[in-house]
Amino acid sequence: MYPAVTEAVKGHLAMLCFSALVAGSFSLGSMAAPFIAPEALNAVRFVIAGTGMGLAAWLTGSVTRKALEAPWRYVLLAALFVFYFVAMFEGLKTAAPVSMAAVFTLNPILAGIFGWLLMRQITTPRMAVALAIGGVGALWVIFRADWSALRAFEIGRGEAVYFWGCIAHALYAPLLRKFNRGEGALMFNAGVLVSGAGLLLIYGGPALLQTDWMALPGIVWLTILYTACVATALTFTLLRYGSLRLPAAKVMAYTYLTPSWVLIWEIALGHGVPDGLVLIGVTMTVLALVLLLKDEERV
Repeated sequence: MYPAVTEAVKGHLAMLCFSALVAGSFSLGSMAAPFIAPEALNAVRFVIAGTGMGLAAWLTGSVTRKALEAPWRYVLLAALFVFYFVAMFEGLKTAAPVSMAAVFTLNPILAGIFGWLLMRQITTPRMAVALAIGGVGALWVIFRADWSALRAFEIGRGEAVYFWGCIAHALYAPLLRKFNRGEGALMFNAGVLVSGAGLLLIYGGPALLQTDWMALPGIVWLTILYTACVATALTFTLLRYGSLRLPAAKVMAYTYLTPSWVLIWEIALGHGVPDGLVLIGVTMTVLALVLLLKDEERV
């Protein structure tokens, strides 16, 4: 007899898969970034994802008159989402995937700041310690374990660009909760993705016209399909599944697994392993995950 799998365990397994799939965007994105403008790649990606999510919302009856009220909410959130992804792929032109993933782990700290400013959400002491450890680990990786670079605050261009994108991503989370008026997750995400596709078609219009689509290498098309179908649609489903079975803090904790998963992706793709000292920072992000997963209180 096998032990029963609880709903919480299912939630953890979903988030484990979520973090692994998100990490693939960094490794594949770094391979595709030199061949296509970030706005062009993301425009196609958002059109594919927005079409799929929009059709799903329509077919399930989620598109209602009430859900379409105040469409500016979707547009504003989409602008933040679009800025994040364009900054990500722009950063991947010059930054290593592991360093980018480390910047991504700063999101919980940024989200905590915006959560307090906008929603007055309070962070528990254990979460604060975990976020601090994860933040130090992230900085250790971002500065490539180089004390002189850390003292001089020498940040690579790619990491700096992506950090601004992460600020937009962190602002997205509390605003998503603030702007929701009872719409289902499917409708709300469809509204954001469709709005994002529209914004990118406008902003990325010149890049779309200038791109020689027939000459693009296969890795670009693979990245577009992966980010649209896997890193957007599938991870949305997993995130929703995990969020219904786990506290928000535990869902957020899986962000800290991203650098470790990126390392595995990089090894699998034959890109080698970073310097051993850099791995210390990755280990610290895993420790932050363990602390955030630990129960705040026994129930």
